[in-house]
Amino acid sequence: MKKKHILFTGGGTAGHVIVNLALIPFFQQEGWKVNYIGSHQGIERELIGQLNNVTYHPIATGKLRRYMSIENLKDPFKVMKGVMQAWRVIKKEKPSIVFSKGGFVSVPVVIAAKLSGVPTVIHESDFTPGLANKIAIPFAKKVLATFPETVKNLPEKKAVYVGAVIREELFQGKLVKGFSLSGFKNAKPVLLIMGGSGGSQKINEIVRAGLDKLLPKYQIIHICGKGNVDEQLIKKGYTQFEYVNDELKDLFAITDYVVSRAGSNAIFEFLALHIPMLLIPLSRAASRGDQIVNAKSFKESGYAHVLEEEKLNEETFLHAISNLTKSGPVLVDQMKKYESQKAKDLVINIIKETSK
Repeated sequence: MKKKHILFTGGGTAGHVIVNLALIPFFQQEGWKVNYIGSHQGIERELIGQLNNVTYHPIATGKLRRYMSIENLKDPFKVMKGVMQAWRVIKKEKPSIVFSKGGFVSVPVVIAAKLSGVPTVIHESDFTPGLANKIAIPFAKKVLATFPETVKNLPEKKAVYVGAVIREELFQGKLVKGFSLSGFKNAKPVLLIMGGSGGSQKINEIVRAGLDKLLPKYQIIHICGKGNVDEQLIKKGYTQFEYVNDELKDLFAITDYVVSRAGSNAIFEFLALHIPMLLIPLSRAASRGDQIVNAKSFKESGYAHVLEEEKLNEETFLHAISNLTKSGPVLVDQMKKYESQKAKDLVINIIKETSK
């Protein structure tokens, strides 16, 4: 019997890789061959490079810029080059199916898969599809949605609501390891602050400016992004990380409250773990507005508080943290009502059924 083979793609941010990381171990355990196509420099290369028995293939890729740049003229040629590179990989490796998590690196892969006659399943995490997935959807066999409302914006015959795929290891965090990593003791509530995989300069600045007012009440874990650790800033009860991967589950285990951007994967993880959250979505000036819609949905569902980036300053931030801690029990009670589907099982079954 021919051995099944799955090719994953997706990257640019950690959010375009996390679901793949959750799925890859299952297919490996089932005996499937696993390959991955990503960019040369994206975070996906670092994250996938940590896995065993996954062959990584870098290709050329374009990039969505919301500003004028000479690079915008070069991007169509990069995409065409990426299509050819992905096509060669697919022809050589002969996968049974392609699973795409989005990001611009996925566009040439999905197109190449269609040209090669290989079915593609796309997973859309956000409330509304991103541009990369909008381009790729016509070439895909199935499109899976995290939010039930998203299905309305997808082709009826392709769309399937599956819910959020949560990494199982996140539920296996250890308190002892979390306190050891942070250097904290179980004395004050732990506030985890993260600005996405790339960090947020504005959030970092506001957090550091308010430390003297926050530290009497909280112990603070600050995941501030690559190159954003302030080595000169040393305060008791405050610890910084550029980025956390394997140890994140242990830090989550000791976290009482979280401040975060509103990327879909992250906020559904907080929801599954019942961690009260303050969301500071990327502004429309810096994004297509997907995080704003994600945050609005969570606020309306009673899962989170929201602070718009345009209104973010030290005073509003401290006030929002105070409100979060006061209403923490109410948020947790509401989160416990969320009926999480077995999204991972649904996705795996759809991939199996769709593979050629």
